[in-house]
Amino acid sequence: MASPDVSNQLRQAESNASNAQQRAEAYNSILASIISNNDSLPENLAAYVRSIISDTIGVVHSRPLLSAFAEQYRKLSNNDAKIEAGTAVVQLLQPKIVSYEVQDTDIKHVLADAYEAENDFTNSAKTLQTVTLDSSQRAVSDDERAGLWMRICRCYLEEDDPTNALTYLNKVKQVIFSVTQKEIRLTFQLSQARIHDSQRNFLDASSAYLALSNETDIDEEERLQALAEAMKCAVLAPAGPMRGRQLGKLYKDERAIDTAEYGILEKIFLDRLLSPSEVSAFAGGLKEHQLAKTSDGSTVLDKAVLEHNLLAVSRLYQNIGTAALGQLLDVDADRAEAYAAGMIESNRLNGSIDQIAEVIHFNTKEGGNDSAAMDLRAWDANVQGLAEEVEKVTTMLQREEPAFYDRVMVA
Repeated sequence: MASPDVSNQLRQAESNASNAQQRAEAYNSILASIISNNDSLPENLAAYVRSIISDTIGVVHSRPLLSAFAEQYRKLSNNDAKIEAGTAVVQLLQPKIVSYEVQDTDIKHVLADAYEAENDFTNSAKTLQTVTLDSSQRAVSDDERAGLWMRICRCYLEEDDPTNALTYLNKVKQVIFSVTQKEIRLTFQLSQARIHDSQRNFLDASSAYLALSNETDIDEEERLQALAEAMKCAVLAPAGPMRGRQLGKLYKDERAIDTAEYGILEKIFLDRLLSPSEVSAFAGGLKEHQLAKTSDGSTVLDKAVLEHNLLAVSRLYQNIGTAALGQLLDVDADRAEAYAAGMIESNRLNGSIDQIAEVIHFNTKEGGNDSAAMDLRAWDANVQGLAEEVEKVTTMLQREEPAFYDRVMVA
């Protein structure tokens, strides 16, 4: 409840209907007094707004007073009082929002800022959702719409709520091609990558992060961080040809060697077995949702590593018993066979399973057990690996010794 002194001053200001200029000056003086006094601040501010939007004052005179209030409200340093007062003021304006759309929007943005300062992103998003975009008083550009929707999307992502975040990202998709602000477009790309990541669509997330890492308008450090996120998501993606192509893009990126994830990426790309220590070190840099358990009790990383090691084994052996395969993968024979069957069925592993003999045959779809065909594939793989290593050394020479590289290439 407002203090008696403030209530008396407001009543006197309301009754001063003879001179609008004097009444405005009186209200501005009361507002300054309320803010400087700081006692019962939220209640007094709410009483002030209730007074200036009353029918006695009239909309024409109320709007400039409410705009002046919004500016002073923005400057409040007491965040708790800002939230309490802002919440009350928004409720007061709700029945008359058509008359005060501009001022209502300003106040809601400030209130959302206050919520975010307290890490209350859910209430910030809910406040912003009530901002009027189909305005009768002002033209709302696509940039303004997209900016608001992206802010709501980011708030929900901070609360780890990808479902609601995706709702507002889809709204942005409707206008993104007409958005002119580069910052909004970059935020859209980042949010899209984060939503894919949160929903465990790791291959799509990796592609989105990689595209973001190539944006020249972003700081070099942030671009490298986006590249690292792309590498993490690629490692966590289901093994198969599509992930292989994505790993190839990342491995050939000359910036990749500067990231902590390069070691495990290289081993996966070159189909080498991963050790438990390497996997544990990589897991230390993952987010909580990236370490969540799946339906079979394993984490996404466990599944990705197991599938990768299974592919690596298929490059080393023509066939292997399920018990021996289980030992290599550090799981029991039944689970090893189940993973192999799933990958073969989804065309992510070439092979067949002899369940009677308890043996898995690899590469049967690429020429069966013909030794000549196997040797030819091994030769092709070795040539490809050698070419990639030569390209890697050439890139390093160009970066570390540009003068020598230019001299050799000219010669």
